[in-house]
Amino acid sequence: MNLSLYLLTVLIWGTTWIAIKLQVGEVALVASIAYRFALAALVLFALLWFSGRLQPVDRRGQIICLAQGLCLFCLNFLCFYTASQWIPSGLIAVIFSTATLWNAINARLFFKQRIATNVLLGGALGLAGLGLLFGPELLGHQASRESLLGIGLALCGTLCFSAGNMLSSLQQKAGLKPLTTNAWGMLYGALIVAFIGLLSGTPFTFDWSERYVGSLLYLAIPGSVIGFTAYLTLVGRMGPERAAYCTVLFPVVALNISVFVEGYQWTAPALLGLGLVMLGNVLVFRKPKPVLAPAPARA
Repeated sequence: MNLSLYLLTVLIWGTTWIAIKLQVGEVALVASIAYRFALAALVLFALLWFSGRLQPVDRRGQIICLAQGLCLFCLNFLCFYTASQWIPSGLIAVIFSTATLWNAINARLFFKQRIATNVLLGGALGLAGLGLLFGPELLGHQASRESLLGIGLALCGTLCFSAGNMLSSLQQKAGLKPLTTNAWGMLYGALIVAFIGLLSGTPFTFDWSERYVGSLLYLAIPGSVIGFTAYLTLVGRMGPERAAYCTVLFPVVALNISVFVEGYQWTAPALLGLGLVMLGNVLVFRKPKPVLAPAPARA
């Protein structure tokens, strides 16, 4: 079951970049983010209501859902979308992949979970692999003040993503399932994004073309309802540090699709980077050997 959820998350989130590119145009990005999570929340609430699976959430749970919506479905996306204006997507992918390490550190700080050496080593290998995959793009980028700002925003978005993981883990420990907390979190996130858009004077227009509506539906239902539910379920089952290795594999899926869509060609350094990412994946999910108790001494 965990493997199916893991593969589902990687495949869905590794393809959402296509839908995001299709959304660039007449509609402001802030408005598109608000539309995406408002629609996702509506779909989730409808599914849970008609299936009788909507869990009651007390005041404490609602506050955590609000914080989760702010971190995971609002600031996270605003930071990354803004950073993409100043730094290349490859650098954003490398920064986002550090979520594995941040989740391991945060799980240690907030839940007193032991940091597994294989998780840290696997995360480091994945980070190095992405560096090789996007080497030409990173080397060709000129450093500037805007670049530093973009890097800071991408790091802030990664930390918000990690914080959302911790909040979801906390909710699941209290017995609330990701379906219910995601519905509330996405609703709060959409409202906060919309409020930010109104304060900044963003026009909330809509594009009724098949291109925009189709990409919005893909981002809202597979990309948000299915993707975030599958991923946060993994956070509760496997731990946030192992689940976050998905962030290393998303760019790999995206590059493989780019071979057919944009004519991307694999190079020797890129293939070496792919090998490091796969090796990191093996290390992250390797189960530690059980420690055998010493045999009692014979009389």
